[in-house]
Amino acid sequence: MGFEKKDLDVVLVPSGLLIMFGYHLFLLYRYLHQPHTTVMGFENYNKRLWVQAIMQGERRDIGSCVSVISSNITAATYLSSVSLTLCSVIGAWISNNTNNFFESGLVYGDTDSTTVSIKYVSLLLFFLIAFSCFVQSARHFVHANYLISTPSLSVPLKRVEVAVIRGGDFWSAGIRALHFALNLLFWFFGPIPMFVCSIFMVLFLHYLDSSSTPLIEEFDGRQVVKKVEQRLSEMATAIHMPSHQN
Repeated sequence: MGFEKKDLDVVLVPSGLLIMFGYHLFLLYRYLHQPHTTVMGFENYNKRLWVQAIMQGERRDIGSCVSVISSNITAATYLSSVSLTLCSVIGAWISNNTNNFFESGLVYGDTDSTTVSIKYVSLLLFFLIAFSCFVQSARHFVHANYLISTPSLSVPLKRVEVAVIRGGDFWSAGIRALHFALNLLFWFFGPIPMFVCSIFMVLFLHYLDSSSTPLIEEFDGRQVVKKVEQRLSEMATAIHMPSHQN
């Protein structure tokens, strides 16, 4: 038996998925062991500084902080609604037994009804994962909103940091699931577009995920004021010393 066009799905589709999963495993390793080299690690570091500044600042500035968290909740809720809507559309499409474009001869690859069903189920799975991640992201941001707006000052700083960072992590996971769904969407047009999309998406994500920006150094404002006052006193002493010598 020779190599047929339907065999491309067996070779190119697993290869494309392997490239995507391999890149994200490499990204996860960098995120856990070298977080400063990734955009997510850089953003988490800035979020920690933001939480520390908010919790140590004046309570009258809480309104602006709550609005920042609320905007993240709104974005996560919107994308979760979009993901759920797409899941419903795909489910309705699967229940439709009529032939469509993706089963026609225009697609260079396996157009068998079983393969098409696998395409729909795979796409549906990643949209469901995205929906779940965005819901969890909104949940953690809502919890952070409660903690930040608590009138009591006894709320541990670590709890707020964990809630904000976990909300961002679930948000990133939901976005990644949408990237996988976009990749699988190209599979409907054949295994070759899907494989090409995998390569270009990995290159594009590597560019977006890499960070060479140095981390912001933490400092204490009171120490800065003390150093400035000390420097001014030294300058004043240096100015008065020549006059005393004369």
